Amino acid sequence: MRVSDRPQLPRGAVTAADGLVLIDKPASVTSHDVVAMTRRLASTRKVGHAGTLDPMATGLLVLGVGRATRFLTYLVGADKTYEATVRLGQDTLTEDAEGEVTGACGARVEQVAERLEPAIQALTGPIMQVPSAVSAIKVDGVRSYKRVREGGEVELAARPVTIHCLTRRGPLRSEQADDGTAVVDMDLTVACSSGTYVRALARDLGQALGCGAHLTALRRTAVGPFSLDEAATLEQLAAVVEADAHAERPGGLPTVPLSVVARRCFPAVELSEAEARALGYGQLLGAEVMERAVVPPGVIVPKAGGSGGVAAGFAPDGQVVALLTSAKDRTRPLLVLAARDGAS
Repeated sequence: MRVSDRPQLPRGAVTAADGLVLIDKPASVTSHDVVAMTRRLASTRKVGHAGTLDPMATGLLVLGVGRATRFLTYLVGADKTYEATVRLGQDTLTEDAEGEVTGACGARVEQVAERLEPAIQALTGPIMQVPSAVSAIKVDGVRSYKRVREGGEVELAARPVTIHCLTRRGPLRSEQADDGTAVVDMDLTVACSSGTYVRALARDLGQALGCGAHLTALRRTAVGPFSLDEAATLEQLAAVVEADAHAERPGGLPTVPLSVVARRCFPAVELSEAEARALGYGQLLGAEVMERAVVPPGVIVPKAGGSGGVAAGFAPDGQVVALLTSAKDRTRPLLVLAARDGAS
């Protein structure tokens, strides 16, 4: 979307507080566009994302504002959940509805119904997936999607991903494509590891059934512990910012506070005031500090208490002080988020 085509959103009266913004991205808008528009709403350029969505896709886009951008490294690797619509009977160049049709074998419900469940099961669990050729993966320094759209051929190596859940929702639907081909549409729920290409899942399902397939709709419903139910549209956020501008004490674009994010995303370590102050200065603590970590349900990072584990340390007042890890029998701060009593 060109800058001139972006909707004119209000600029926040004050800079938004550090935290996450959960947005329900509309179709036909890039993730970069959403980041740019959120920068205006938040009245700061310090806005980043925890993983993009294709322009065609809708749903949950997790953005970080201010110091929360430093959390995004950990959220990028979180599991994702999607609702997808797959069309059986046609292949496309881009493996979704935006590409030209490259194969049209057609499909009928009675032909695919009995073979569908075994094909779905074969794509569930740990699998090796060849990423979509129309992706941002670089081949000899050039993005794969650029090579494909310029008429080149791309061969990408298979990568390990995990499909935690791949289930069909509702009945199979007989449809007719624009070119008259008989096709079958179906809705799927996909819960998967980071790095999974849902377009590639649709492609592989079509190959397994011998009829070809492509993705026609995709909506992300969860990223790690955050769900689409918590998200707001850009229009809703704009209305909040517009109303806030007329408030006696503007509060800025609402965000999910750092301490709330840390509680939901990381094992928690409750610190004494002395420990919190030491971490605020970047000092090391004993290994027993990490051993006190309590792992919440749905934690998205490695379990704390061992090498490479990450936890969040909280001061007695509930403020998140730092992200912690174990190193050589010590607890060290990976990322200091809040100094105590003048620490820097």
